[in-house]
Amino acid sequence: MPAPAPSYWQASVPPFQGGTGGPVEGEFDVAVIGAGFTGLSAARSLAKAGASVAVLEAGKVIGAASGRNGGQCNAGTAHDFSALSASLGLDKARALYLAHCDAVDTVERIVREEEVDCAFTRCGRAKLAAKPQHFDKLAAAYEVLVREVDPNVSLVPPERIGEEVGSAEFHGALVQRTSGQLHVGRFGLGLAGAASRASAAIWEDAAVGGLARQGDAWQVRTARGTLRAKQVLVATGGAAPQAPFGWFRRRIVSVGSFAISTAPLPDALVAELFPARRNYVTSRIIGNYFRLADDNRLIFGGRARFALSNPVSDLKGADVLEAAMRRMFPALAGVPVEHRWGGTVDLTADRLPRAGEHDGLFYAMGYSGHGVQMATHMGECMAKVMGGDAGANPLADLTWPAIPGHIVGKPWFLPMVGAWYRVQDWLY
Repeated sequence: MPAPAPSYWQASVPPFQGGTGGPVEGEFDVAVIGAGFTGLSAARSLAKAGASVAVLEAGKVIGAASGRNGGQCNAGTAHDFSALSASLGLDKARALYLAHCDAVDTVERIVREEEVDCAFTRCGRAKLAAKPQHFDKLAAAYEVLVREVDPNVSLVPPERIGEEVGSAEFHGALVQRTSGQLHVGRFGLGLAGAASRASAAIWEDAAVGGLARQGDAWQVRTARGTLRAKQVLVATGGAAPQAPFGWFRRRIVSVGSFAISTAPLPDALVAELFPARRNYVTSRIIGNYFRLADDNRLIFGGRARFALSNPVSDLKGADVLEAAMRRMFPALAGVPVEHRWGGTVDLTADRLPRAGEHDGLFYAMGYSGHGVQMATHMGECMAKVMGGDAGANPLADLTWPAIPGHIVGKPWFLPMVGAWYRVQDWLY
């Protein structure tokens, strides 16, 4: 099988140089499974607090979802706030929304504290009405958000959409002004470097194949050796092997997500198409997201396919995205696409992340498309929980039942879900 195509973010940074050599061995206070944003953020916090920490990564640092996304760092949940309030109650819905806002603050603080050169900026996010009737829904959402939880939103009527984006396909927008963006490759290396400087040991190519209780500690068996740790944080997701993470796999559906990046765009074309330089998402269920990188490349992504193939190696979804991008922005007809990549988004049934403790294992995962900020934030939160602050977990009150029918292997129902979503997008 050919090596997976790197994302633009991964291709534009050097490999992590601070990994631990030799076999996996020793005694640690904490073993963190996964060197994405969750694991690296947790390791940094735990090590700075004085714990001895081992990070065990099956592949490479930020080699999975943390390095294969769209680089958006958005405040607020993806949910309609009224629907979330109706489901969970206003107080809980407000707390979850604000936790997603706090997460952007956490990313910005770490960038500042560790002096990470990752082009972090508070650009805001524009949710674009893909149909005229979608603007009415955005206007209703705006009224509720301003009244109940977020004063940092504004409404862009259809006649002013050119102030946000230069495309005839959109009919107004809802803007959340405190959202941010960053170069996730540089941010990930910065997080890993910060954890390493705080004395965390980071082993790459060390897939965990077994976990066993031994007295008051865990024996953690990997492809490179075995260590013992008093506590374990599971910071992987649905893409992890079935054993020993079966309990988590039954609660997560991993959906293929794809992205492309263009060559750098001329300044005049940027001013014409993306005058506000925001993060952009469309209002369709199977929609698109896009933004400019700091070198003026357009990063354009979406959940283009619901097939059961491996999205890291099967890049047919990237071809679908290129066609969508050129239809949405005809002025990009002659601009080459220089990077194509795929990955997985770990979805929970209600698209809310989960974190807590199960059978002695701590965990944080299931970010459902909000992983850049929430993974970083929840890594810090779970470090505090593991240090004795039980109240530090903003997701503690969420129950997490298994998804019916999702037992082992790939989620067999994905093609049917994709077909249903396409019907919904066509009808509404």
